[in-house]
Amino acid sequence: MFYNIDLAEQTNDPKLFKKLNKEIWEFRSLYLGNQNRLLAFWDKTEPTATLVLATHGFIKKGDKVPNNEIEKAERIREEYFLIKKNSKK
Repeated sequence: MFYNIDLAEQTNDPKLFKKLNKEIWEFRSLYLGNQNRLLAFWDKTEPTATLVLATHGFIKKGDKVPNNEIEKAERIREEYFLIKKNSKK
């Protein structure tokens, strides 16, 4: 997985890093026959740095990412930005 994340920084290959919806992205990795997935989002709120934050990972059996996994990533993203906003007060 770390190898593919590193590779995704250097290339724009949708086999490695794919946008699932407006805010959630998927890192893909095939290892020992397992479809490993890591969902992530971008934090571009700082003027000098952009962060890519992973929400969670799972092993897929099919081609489509289950909606409940995307919803979980969206909830984690919302909570992250809420905490970040409240910590600046």
